[in-house]
Amino acid sequence: MKRNTANNPIVIIPARMASVRLPGKPLVDICGLPMIVQVWKRAMEAGVGPVVVACAEQEIADAVTEAGGMAVLTNPDHPSGSDRIFEALESVDPKGTHDCIVNVQGDLPTLESSIIGTALEVLEQESEVDISTLITEITRADEINNPDVPRAIIGLAEGQQTGRALYFSRSNAPFGDGPHYHHIGLYAYRREALTRFVALPPGILEQREKLEQLRALENGMRIDARLVDTVPLGVDTPEDLERARHILSQSST
Repeated sequence: MKRNTANNPIVIIPARMASVRLPGKPLVDICGLPMIVQVWKRAMEAGVGPVVVACAEQEIADAVTEAGGMAVLTNPDHPSGSDRIFEALESVDPKGTHDCIVNVQGDLPTLESSIIGTALEVLEQESEVDISTLITEITRADEINNPDVPRAIIGLAEGQQTGRALYFSRSNAPFGDGPHYHHIGLYAYRREALTRFVALPPGILEQREKLEQLRALENGMRIDARLVDTVPLGVDTPEDLERARHILSQSST
């Protein structure tokens, strides 16, 4: 039987202070606002549904609520963002009103709000998909062999915008001529898929590649990806932070 489409989505942003390369990352200042507030604003601008920040620490929650947002404190020891958003979901929506959850990473302050809706469109158009995500074609030579740029292995015919993800890797794959796709870490889960996902043990390939989405593939879940022409800047280092500040300062002028 076909499942219902994504009729009532919610956006949840996981955030925690622990970061090896950029301590206190959610609260670093970007154009006068903490980074987590900038991400919350991008998610609100998408207008797809309520936005909740799933916080590991009280200081993140305080920053979000001071800006007028909704924040939920979660267990600081969660091993992944998916576990954190699931706890927040059960807290704010115990009756299961929301049938789709968009996981927006808390370090994407330059995110184009429209791509949140793009991820949801994939679930709306194909009811057999468990999880949707986004990809963009790699065009920079320095990213081809960069393990910090995760690849989505997916076969798209010319003109095709959406396809089934076959694998994700930090290696340069697939072999041969043709496009390579950068995986953008934004997901839309059907509620039952998220519930199943967080109950699964970490996958063998997931642990090897350090890519959480492989747990879903290893357990037969279907992930479809939509090709977009933008990639949000993930802020992981002081250099990334300066780039994000420059981008947002330019967009506000």
